[in-house]
Amino acid sequence: MSTSLPRWRVSSETGVLTDVLVCPPDHYRWIPTNSIVRRTLAESRQGPALPHLQAQHAELVAALEQGGARVHRLEPQPHLPYMVYTRDSVVVTHQGPVLCQLERPQRRGEYFFLLDFHRRQGGDFWKMSNAGTLEGGDIHILRPGLALIGHSGGRTDEAGAEQLAAWLREEGWDVRLQPFDEHFLHLDVLFCMAAPGLAVACTEVLDEDFLAWVKAHGIRILPVSYKDAMRLGCNIVALGGGKVVSARGSTALNAALRAEGLTVLDPELSLFTLGGGGPHCLTCPLAREEETA
Repeated sequence: MSTSLPRWRVSSETGVLTDVLVCPPDHYRWIPTNSIVRRTLAESRQGPALPHLQAQHAELVAALEQGGARVHRLEPQPHLPYMVYTRDSVVVTHQGPVLCQLERPQRRGEYFFLLDFHRRQGGDFWKMSNAGTLEGGDIHILRPGLALIGHSGGRTDEAGAEQLAAWLREEGWDVRLQPFDEHFLHLDVLFCMAAPGLAVACTEVLDEDFLAWVKAHGIRILPVSYKDAMRLGCNIVALGGGKVVSARGSTALNAALRAEGLTVLDPELSLFTLGGGGPHCLTCPLAREEETA
């Protein structure tokens, strides 16, 4: 890989978010590639209208900017409708971006536009996934030196997860690989960080060994029901500084987060959650401030 210094660095999910990548939903539509959107389509729902998609996405962008982040945008492509879910194609680490290897044929072309974006920004990739499949929705950088990578075989497989884990372990990181059922699409349907030492998770589904591991690392969990998780209730993005973005429909979780003293910015995102993605899926953190003890 290039020896040039990557511009973007992220060493935790909860440091103050300074830069984030999104993609306007100009070509977004529901396609039956996951259990959530298949259920949506089975309920005979009408496909989302572009003005409504744009209005909801604008609410997300406004929330990110209100939280203090600079918002960068990919140019949407007509043949890549799920490019709007910027989380999956690239994950930015403490050493810079890692280009992921997407599983779904409908999304594989996204790699080109991410390569182009990062190189135009003056940085390069730390690593490029080339063993199995790897998607950003399964990757959680819990804090400096500690990471969690889910693998279901549906999107991220064990080979892809192991390769990224090995790269991080070479850097001295503690990494847990967490298997889960591909019904849940990505691990961020079941688990996300909200603030330092605080996560949200579907405790009905995740196994006891995993929950014990999280607790052993000093992370408390706010529980989310299976029903709410399948509505993307766990799928939040921490902004740092006591702020978090969570979809407006996640009323129970948002109340719990506010009870923790967090400021919850809650854009209306129902047209995206019905397609299988929430705030975490719709955002790729490019840079965060280092967390302080």
